[in-house]
Amino acid sequence: MRTRSPQWIMVAAAVASLTACGGDQDELRAWMEQQRHEVQPNVPPLPLPQKFIPQAYTGADGVEPFSAQKLAGALKQEAKQPNSAVASELNRRKEPLEAFPLDSMSMVGSVFKNGTQYALLKVDGLLYQVKAGEYLGQNYGKIMKITETEISIREIVQDAAGEWVERPTALQLQESGR
Repeated sequence: MRTRSPQWIMVAAAVASLTACGGDQDELRAWMEQQRHEVQPNVPPLPLPQKFIPQAYTGADGVEPFSAQKLAGALKQEAKQPNSAVASELNRRKEPLEAFPLDSMSMVGSVFKNGTQYALLKVDGLLYQVKAGEYLGQNYGKIMKITETEISIREIVQDAAGEWVERPTALQLQESGR
């Protein structure tokens, strides 16, 4: 029986200490209520919304910035400059393969006939025969040289400053798996 009495004493002490905490809650609630009444929030009032005044669009009569008309005007202006690389390209008749981008074309072979080297191009499922001096691609591409495995092309493109510059490129012979 002696071994149980220390246990009862500890349980009784724990219960007494827990009941003693209950009295502090009333004081705490009273203090919180007092603080709520003393402290007033300082929120500035919201400004009144400004009235929106719509503006009439006056650009409808002008030329659209991305229209073909604007591009044609810019190309004509460029052609008037005598040192422009694109000036001579604007005065010639377009060839059929200039309607397709270079990345849609693939070289599938080459043929040598009548002393002239020809390349065979596959474009949109059709086969075309081209030779040096002809044009292809959408960037004024001119075929400069044809070998058994490659077509060397000179394109005229605009650089970052808007100047027309020549850029060499090539179409490589594609394997039959493509």
